[in-house]
Amino acid sequence: MDDLGNPVPLPTHVERIVSLVPSLTESVAATLPEALVGATDWCTHPADLSVTRVRGTKNPDLDAIKDLKPDVVLANEEENRVPDLDALREAGIPVWVTRIRTVDEAFTSLDRMLRIACRAPRPAWLDEAQAAWREPWHGPRRTAIIPIWRRPWMVVGRDTFTGDVLRRLGVDNLHEGHAERYPKIPLPDLVASAPDLVVLPDEPYRFTPDDGPEAFPGLPCALVSGRLLTWYGPSLTTAHPTLTRALQT
Repeated sequence: MDDLGNPVPLPTHVERIVSLVPSLTESVAATLPEALVGATDWCTHPADLSVTRVRGTKNPDLDAIKDLKPDVVLANEEENRVPDLDALREAGIPVWVTRIRTVDEAFTSLDRMLRIACRAPRPAWLDEAQAAWREPWHGPRRTAIIPIWRRPWMVVGRDTFTGDVLRRLGVDNLHEGHAERYPKIPLPDLVASAPDLVVLPDEPYRFTPDDGPEAFPGLPCALVSGRLLTWYGPSLTTAHPTLTRALQT
C-alpha cells in the first residue's frame, strides 16, 4: 500500500524508476541512482542528473513515461494530478503516491518509498536527516507569513510541510488556521497582519532582494532557499542549520 492506501502491484526487483516529483527524484538519485530512468523538467537535483525528461509535474508526457517501461512511477498527492496517475495505472504501470505534510511524515514516507516501492535498503542520508531534526526548538518563537506567489499574492496556509519546517525552527505561520492550504490574501491584509517576519522563498515564485521585500515596508524579511524549505529528501540533512541562519534577520 502507498501512503494513500492504494494497493501497488510492485515487482520483486525494481530496476527502472520514473519520478514525477523533484524531492523524490533527488531521494532516489541519492539512494539508487542506477535505477532512475525518468524525471520531470523541474527535477534539478542532483545537478548532474542525466535521465529522460518527461515534462512537468502537472503535465507529464504519459507516452514518454510508458516508453521508459518503468517498474514503478513515484508521485505525490499534492504535486501530481489524479487523472495522469490513473492513466498510468490503466497502462499497467505501478504508481506509488506519497503524502507528506510534516517533517515526521517525510521520514516515514521516504523510508517506505525507498524500501518498499524501490526495493532499496534504507539509506544513510535518511538517518542523518532524521537526526538533524530530532531536537525540539527551545528558543523564542516568532510569527510569520510565507508568500509563495505574487500577482496574485498567495501564502502558505494550513497543513503544509513548509509550515511544519518553520514551526520546528521557532516560526509560527499566521495563516496556519486558514481554511485553505495556499490561500490568496490581498497584500494590504498581509502587511496589516504585522508578522514578526516575512519568509520569502525562491520557489515556486523566485523572490529576490529586489523583488519581494519592497512590498512589506517596515517588516523584517528573510530570503530563504525554497528547496530547503519545501523539499523532503537529502536536503533535510542540511536544511535545519542553514534555514536557522537565514531566518535570523
